[in-house]
Amino acid sequence: MKSEPVLPKRFYEAVSVEPADDRFAILLDGRSAKTAGGNILSAPTKGLADEVAEEWNTQESHIDRKTMRLTGILSAAIDGDEDGRHEWIDEIVSYLGSDLVCYRADVPEALNTAQSECWDPYIDFIRNEFGAMLVTTTGIVAIGQPDASIQSIRRALEAETSERLFALQIATAISGSAVLALALWRGFVAPTEIFDASRVDEHFQETRWGIDDEAKAREEHLKKDFLTTAKFLSLL
Repeated sequence: MKSEPVLPKRFYEAVSVEPADDRFAILLDGRSAKTAGGNILSAPTKGLADEVAEEWNTQESHIDRKTMRLTGILSAAIDGDEDGRHEWIDEIVSYLGSDLVCYRADVPEALNTAQSECWDPYIDFIRNEFGAMLVTTTGIVAIGQPDASIQSIRRALEAETSERLFALQIATAISGSAVLALALWRGFVAPTEIFDASRVDEHFQETRWGIDDEAKAREEHLKKDFLTTAKFLSLL
């Protein structure tokens, strides 16, 4: 049995936020906090910096990074640098080739109807917001998306900050959909509604077979991570 990792002791008393080079640095006893990669931990907005600072402030005798979710996202985005930016954009765009909302069930008809009613508005939103036409299909045979649509979305992403791109990559991975992540970015509907849109198949099965406790626990964990990511994006 693996033992729990030893948590580092809290080594600071006061946490503060100070302007630094067009950003806002998180200070521990007046010294810059650091990312996991040793870079200065700073945020592009004071709102995000304040929330990250509060995570540091609420640590008790030891520092538990698992409870510092916003800090973790910000730290990874900073450490990713330019190489990370390109990887995150590529990963988001790659999901368009097998995007959850573009693949509908053949049967049962009731599931296909539920998927269409939930996901079609997102397809329309992507067309209106990004000028990107996306093809939908039934079954599991892979379909290609128009290159013009992919390039339109890529251009929009390339104009964004590392912080936003990393958060969008997380949202894409959690939901299984770049479309849903893009909808989250642009505030199409509430984050909880977008997360629920990623669970149409699972919720349909629940109505037929009942709730599986383990599956539901996994879903709640994913939802928590998704909503944390949504909060991060809202603070940028």
